[in-house]
Formats: sequence, C-alpha cells, structure tokens
Amino acid sequence: MNEPSVRADQFTSYRTMISGGAPTPLGALRAFEERFGIVLRNGYGMTETSGIAIVCPLDSEPRVDADTGGIALGKAIEGFTITIVADDGKPAAAHAVGEIVMNSSALSCGYWLNEDATRASRCEYGLKSGDVGKMDEDGYIYIVDRKKDVIIAGGYKVWPREVEDVLYQHPAVREAAVVGVADDYRGETVKAVVSLRPGIQADPDEIREFCKDRLAAYKYPRIVEIIDELPKTVTGKVLRRELRDNA
Repeated sequence: MNEPSVRADQFTSYRTMISGGAPTPLGALRAFEERFGIVLRNGYGMTETSGIAIVCPLDSEPRVDADTGGIALGKAIEGFTITIVADDGKPAAAHAVGEIVMNSSALSCGYWLNEDATRASRCEYGLKSGDVGKMDEDGYIYIVDRKKDVIIAGGYKVWPREVEDVLYQHPAVREAAVVGVADDYRGETVKAVVSLRPGIQADPDEIREFCKDRLAAYKYPRIVEIIDELPKTVTGKVLRRELRDNA
C-alpha cells in the first residue's frame, strides 16, 4: 500500500491474501481492496500454537464488529478450541470481552527450561494469548488489543487498536500507533503517533479533531505527534513500548 510502483495487475493470479502479525485496520482493508481488487483476510496464531489457529473463512466476507469497527480474526481452525476467558477466570458470554485462550494438540509443551513461564501461560482452558478479544454467537473471534497495552484514562479503559482504526481512516495517515502517557489529572491520557502519506499534508490539530468527531470523549487522542517513521521490529510490528518510553 505504501509502494506507489505496485500495480493491481500484478495480483491477478492471487486467489486469496491473508494478513497476520497485527489486526488489519478497517480503513486499510478497504483501501487495499479498492486499489488491488482483493479482499484481505485475517489470520491469527502464535509460535506456541505451531502456526495459525484462527482464520477468516475463505468463502465469506470479513465480519466487522458493530461495537468497535474491528475486523473479525475469523473462526478457530479444525483441531483448535478457542475460549474467551473473563477476569473471573470463567468463559465469557457471547460478545463479552476477555482473554483469548487456545487449546489444541498442536500447542507447544512449554518454554524451554522455564517452568514458571510455562505455568503462567496456562489455565484450565489452554494457552493464554495475552490478547483481549470477544466471540460472537457464530464463533467469529474479534481481537480488542494486547492486554498490557490498555490505557486507563480517567478511570475508563481505552484500547489503542480502536483509536488506531479511526486514525487509519484519515486520508493523510500512513501508519499509526496509540499509547498511554502519564497525566497528573486523568492518570493516563491517549497519545497518537502517526506518519503521513507522501505528498499529503495534515497537522496534529486536524487529526485530533478528526478523531474527536468519531470517538467517545475519553477515547480521542489529546496528543498527536507526527514523525517520519514509526519504530518497528524486524518483522514489521510497530513498537508501542518504544513509543511509550520516549513519550
């Protein structure tokens, strides 16, 4: 999407394309389909699950969560059981938020020479992912965010991914990441760090107002920083931790 020389006719032989590593923002999915004529589908898994565990069915359009606008990861593949576990340690009701827990004979046995880490990663329902999500009545699973990335602003929970999905709808935003920064009055406040598309200009106030019109008052970013490039891992995941540390 960020490489102008790529053409739609280069993808005519592709039957499907699956995106993984991080949730696909709805704005990016729609822009990809408009440019290349291909529907991106989510896939989800961990090293500990020996690969993919959840995928969007290839015979259906990706579902969108009416509450958050997030795209469904899909359904559990054959051989996997997915349970959304609430804070009380019990399975959550349909559409209720909890930790995504996976079980299968494909799970790794544990962490090498680290019994404490192995024990901490398991519960009676399987492997704890560290990701917060929910499941609808048809078994479609939606990711909310990383459990450790939640922002508590004025006593309210703000999930960065929901704010990032809105940022990606702005025509000037190329990449976006949202983090919580210390705030004397609210405990934490929401900060957005973005990079812009080549040749398109926007200022922090404009981006902030764009979000304010589309998000609840406690969710929109009070701080917007524009930088050339977001820090990433070698696999291309945005390093929220580094953005928090440098805030």
